Amino acid sequence: MKHSTPEFARVAKEGTVLRCQVGSGVHGITVSRQEDRDEMGICVEPPEYVIGLRSFEQYVHRTQPDHTRSGPGDLDLTVYSLRKWMRLALDGNPTVLLPLFVPESEIVTVTSAGRDLRANADRMLSRKAGRRFLGYMRAQRDRMEGLRGGKHTNRPELVGRYGFDTKFAYHMIRMGIQGVELLETGRLTLPVPEPDRTWLRGLRRGEHGRAEALARAGGLEERLTGLCETSDLPEEPDSAWADRWLVRTYQGVWAER
Repeated sequence: MKHSTPEFARVAKEGTVLRCQVGSGVHGITVSRQEDRDEMGICVEPPEYVIGLRSFEQYVHRTQPDHTRSGPGDLDLTVYSLRKWMRLALDGNPTVLLPLFVPESEIVTVTSAGRDLRANADRMLSRKAGRRFLGYMRAQRDRMEGLRGGKHTNRPELVGRYGFDTKFAYHMIRMGIQGVELLETGRLTLPVPEPDRTWLRGLRRGEHGRAEALARAGGLEERLTGLCETSDLPEEPDSAWADRWLVRTYQGVWAER
């Protein structure tokens, strides 16, 4: 099913309870004012998409056509149904967790339901998130090393300039830094605090080499692996609370329409 139909656009727009930036800008790691913008939204779909035969899981809007790289000023927006977003959040998906922690200045749209969701971030967190951060971190390293997806990269200009894809490297290290913070504190600080922010920006600009990036990734991976066993976060998220919250929120939003 296509996720960018006019029907899905309407459902996403009318039902949005939270929408914010989730790309490099929210991490404070942009290296140019000419980058694209990534946003994520969460929406409560109408009853007929939950009870009836029709279904809505996500809406995707890209300024550029599919399979075309986004460029300066382009917008990449994904709006999830609240139920799908919650499933991903409870599973610890690193990107999906970002709307819980972005600063107010990065929020595009928020309703009372969206604010309530952010206020209960701790209910959705668990050590499972640490394992997901580890998985994402390793995936970025494998892509940088050409072990996943072969030697292909859609940023050959970075490889030509620095000898490796510095954006894969940046995501690898960022995942490690943020995964450690989440498991140690139960929060994510956005943008990334100093001095890590400057270091990551330098990595994107090729100021740190491949060997240095891999060495730092190794240390973060070891630390994060240990925290997955010793963190004060629970082993599992509070799924019972999430289930009750979803039912209450859907019923409340539908009653207001």
